[in-house]
Amino acid sequence: QVQLVESGGGLAQPGGSLRLSCAASGFTFSSYAMSWARQAPGKELEWVSGIYRDGSGATYADSVKGRFTISRDNAKNTVYLEMNKLKPEDTALYYCAKALTSWGTRALDEYDLWGQGTQVTVSS
Repeated sequence: QVQLVESGGGLAQPGGSLRLSCAASGFTFSSYAMSWARQAPGKELEWVSGIYRDGSGATYADSVKGRFTISRDNAKNTVYLEMNKLKPEDTALYYCAKALTSWGTRALDEYDLWGQGTQVTVSS
């Protein structure tokens, strides 16, 4: 079955950390770039970070640069998002997505497979 399944979300305090995982199945994971995106209540879906098929080319939205780190393990068909120094404005439903290409893009319409999302709430 072709799918992406996110996990690792939860409640964190401001300044805290969480690590999200996204397990892929049903396609050749190592052939495609992957990204994380998020949607806060009442806001549009926002691209957060992306990574090339080989684990290089990590890029970040300005809002998370220096705090979040994307990585992938092609042997485990999994992409990760390490989130540090969390802020209340990071509260959102986080999705992983499979790109149409091996290099990816910040344009969310260039992704053809999405997970169901994992909720991240940052609050004291």
